[in-house]
Amino acid sequence: QVQLVESGGGLVQPGGSLRLSCAASGFTLDYYVLGWFRQAPGKEREIVSCISSSDGRTYYSDSVKGRFTISRDNAKKTVYLQMNSLVPDDTAVYYCNVRLLNLVYWGQGTQVTVSS
Repeated sequence: QVQLVESGGGLVQPGGSLRLSCAASGFTLDYYVLGWFRQAPGKEREIVSCISSSDGRTYYSDSVKGRFTISRDNAKKTVYLQMNSLVPDDTAVYYCNVRLLNLVYWGQGTQVTVSS
């Protein structure tokens, strides 16, 4: 059974930083894509960033490019999202996601609140 366990959310002031982690388990495929999505109140879920397990290729949405950095530890099947220069618009529930071939699995989400 595929499981994704997120951690690292919380309350931070504008301009601050947070690091999210997501540990995946329950699968043996060597190739997969790990990603972060977020959903703010009243808005649709949107992609933030993703990374390939094979070559480490990354994608960032325009809204976080230059501020967020995604990385992975293949041995631990763990993905990280370093979030710097946070702004109130980054406030959302952040969800970890793994794509295995044509199947997608989601974590339970972790709240990130940026407020003074």
